[in-house]
Amino acid sequence: MERVCFRLQIKQDRLAEYTRRHAEVWPDMLRALQATGWHNYSLFLGEDGLLIGYLETEDLTAARAGMESTAVNARWQAEMAPFFEDLDVPPDQGFLRLTEVFHLEDQIAALPAGAADGQHTARAG
Repeated sequence: MERVCFRLQIKQDRLAEYTRRHAEVWPDMLRALQATGWHNYSLFLGEDGLLIGYLETEDLTAARAGMESTAVNARWQAEMAPFFEDLDVPPDQGFLRLTEVFHLEDQIAALPAGAADGQHTARAG
């Protein structure tokens, strides 16, 4: 499962309305996201308008293509576009994907059997 984190910027004067709209996402949009492989999908919004999204998917390219093929996504993206700063493409195409640099479960799984607790390896740097 691929973990995806991304960021966008919401216009300061549209924060309350953006939040309200996401409290009432259309049922057909919710079903389309789920059906096209968007799992464990969350959005986090800062007071400054910084929007961080997170989702898990088998294949982000396929999940995006699946949504692009739905009529509901075109309507939703058109309605949401005015909320974003400096975006000349639909929001679902314009997000900046962030690079994952740490995942606890991956590192725990990679520990050698019997690794001592409380010890670490010094690294030059």
